[in-house]
Amino acid sequence: MELQSFEVQSAGRLDKILTDFLGESRNQVEQLIKEGLVLLNGKTVLKTGKKLIVGDTIAYKFKKITPKVAPIIDFDVEILYEDEVMLVVNKPAGLVVHPAPSVKEATLVDWLIHKGVSLSTISGEERHGIVHRIDKDTTGALVIAKTNEAHQKLSQQLQDKSMGRYYLALIDYPLKDACFVEKPIGRNPNNRLKMDVVLKGKEAKSAFFKLSQTDKQIELIAVKLFTGRTHQIRVHLESLGRHILGDSLYGFKSKKDTIKRVYLHAYKLYMTHPTTNEKMEFVAPLFPDMQSYIDKEFKKGEVYEKINPSLINGYFTTIPTRV
Repeated sequence: MELQSFEVQSAGRLDKILTDFLGESRNQVEQLIKEGLVLLNGKTVLKTGKKLIVGDTIAYKFKKITPKVAPIIDFDVEILYEDEVMLVVNKPAGLVVHPAPSVKEATLVDWLIHKGVSLSTISGEERHGIVHRIDKDTTGALVIAKTNEAHQKLSQQLQDKSMGRYYLALIDYPLKDACFVEKPIGRNPNNRLKMDVVLKGKEAKSAFFKLSQTDKQIELIAVKLFTGRTHQIRVHLESLGRHILGDSLYGFKSKKDTIKRVYLHAYKLYMTHPTTNEKMEFVAPLFPDMQSYIDKEFKKGEVYEKINPSLINGYFTTIPTRV
């Protein structure tokens, strides 16, 4: 494509000025700069935060876009609930929620589009309908918005904490006590794939409740999130010296052929319906791999009693310890 240019009308950062001018996302503009497709006063500039002054000339061009090949959809996803404005699914392990440059395989959004589900457009083309995420290897309840109005109202519930989830996790060593963990989370400075407890990270708060343990010291716990940081449960458990079974990224040690994914499951979702204002709760059944492990290693009757959906809410009203 031909270079196009404009003159800077007010001082500021290159990425912000270009984002405002083009009407594209900040991520797309940053990628444009990093790929050498932006010139400042005739010279290529690679620093996204470069300070500009009035009268500077910015030139840019877009790469020729190769048409995206439609992904192969060779899987199905369990729908727990659906109506005209939203649906709730039980996301399986190994499924990425929405497309990204690094994602080559089909995603949940691809599956939704393939199924012909009408989706909200607030979050942009790649994140149609996605109100909140679950990590690729985590399973469980996820709500999808079909309309923009529903998306806005559901997103507001995430902000004011009237929507939330209770998780089940299997960890490699029992917690000393049920506890709250309030530790800020940010990117790990030594490993970009990981998050970590960092001094200037974003506020993060989790609560952990002990449910049942095996003779091998494996423990089943319930978890409630009060914030929604990336890898929050995994990071807070690591800060306690505990790891989720299968979570080799954060330190679980095991033969990879025995546990093939992170045993973390979004078990119960609670929310208010975006149009009827009805209080709603959805329970996502455990997937066979995690279910089989629990059946084999734990006392079945005891576990089923402890994970009774009607009891889980009450577990987090009496936790006294803060870590």
